[in-house]
Amino acid sequence: MASDERRTSTDDLVGEDVEVRGHIIDSLLLPKILDRILQMGGSFEIRECTIGARRIDPSYARITIKAANTEKLEEILGDLVEHGASAVNPEDARVVLADIPGAFPDDFYSTTNQRTQVRLGGRWIDVADQEMDCGIAVDPSGETARCVAMTDVTPGLPIVVGHDGVRVVPAERPRGANLFGFMGSNVSSEKPKAISFQGVADSIRETRAEGKKVLLVGGPAIVHTGSSGHVAQLIRDGWIQTLFAGNALATHDIEQAFYGTSLGVSISKGEALEHGHEHHLRTINTIRRLGGINKAVELGVLKSGIMFECVKAGVEVVLAGSIRDDGPLPEVITNTLQAQARMREAIQGVGFALLIATALHSIATGNLLPAWVKVVCVDINPATVTKLSDRGTFQTIGLVTDVEPFFRSLVAELA
Repeated sequence: MASDERRTSTDDLVGEDVEVRGHIIDSLLLPKILDRILQMGGSFEIRECTIGARRIDPSYARITIKAANTEKLEEILGDLVEHGASAVNPEDARVVLADIPGAFPDDFYSTTNQRTQVRLGGRWIDVADQEMDCGIAVDPSGETARCVAMTDVTPGLPIVVGHDGVRVVPAERPRGANLFGFMGSNVSSEKPKAISFQGVADSIRETRAEGKKVLLVGGPAIVHTGSSGHVAQLIRDGWIQTLFAGNALATHDIEQAFYGTSLGVSISKGEALEHGHEHHLRTINTIRRLGGINKAVELGVLKSGIMFECVKAGVEVVLAGSIRDDGPLPEVITNTLQAQARMREAIQGVGFALLIATALHSIATGNLLPAWVKVVCVDINPATVTKLSDRGTFQTIGLVTDVEPFFRSLVAELA
């Protein structure tokens, strides 16, 4: 974070001053920073602390951090960057040219999903395309910086290394009385469902009013539970602009349109039909013979369901495949890196993400989203939401409930 010339040395300890500003009290940033210093084996002294008089006023703290040696101090300073601390007298970011394709230089700065800035030519510049677990590439002109995935690195690409000249602007606690202020914990199984559903509906309305997109990430349980009609209604009414899913959701949705079944089970009767286990394969085969989902809609073969409404409404659909897929449908992207690239493109402009009953696709999407995008995860299994938070998508609000009642209530709230 800083050169040795700016470090102080007293009583066999090395130290350096950092500052943190913003809503550091009510967002609990200052206590978290002080706790991290102690956890990592350092000590601190608060040199200055100014607390905002009103809730809207920012606060400021200047802290001297001390450690047993330079290596330990550097480790602590590097960790605190991610919590919003920055050097009092910052230097420009250090940049090294990538030497081989598909790999960062040693000691590259590993990004978080929080808003990040780098100091170039004495100016702080916002990092574009914010995403966790990436590096920061700097334009040769030194005017712009962006997050870049490891696999997209090319030789000669300027990459930020170390923590010097990097600062993070942590997301603050919401102050409004909406879903994201209402929830006291990330996973909610016992909070009033009506308030939760209303909060989701309000957030979707706000997102659309701001001109941003709503992203739905869905698993096949949407179809299995009889929720396809509700999702189709949301798409028809213009509430969903982007859909991420796998081969299964699309296949069983079209299977329902063709046969009235999902994985061979009748949606209306709730019982397995004779030879119903063949329906999903026959569905995939039909779509492949027609040349794809769009062609099936164009020819009038596919007349209802989620995929039908997506085609009609122009919803951007990314279907990412897995090793266990049958077929798959022609639109399914079977190359993992290509699927990631398409998802990165599609999340541009997303302001709200609704993750429904799919652990793998939900976690993958959470890894791509910046921290300021609101995320709601609905699943009957609370472990799905816990995994999202554990992997860094800390802004996730989890609702533990069955899919069909959730969608039915959401359609009613938005109507």
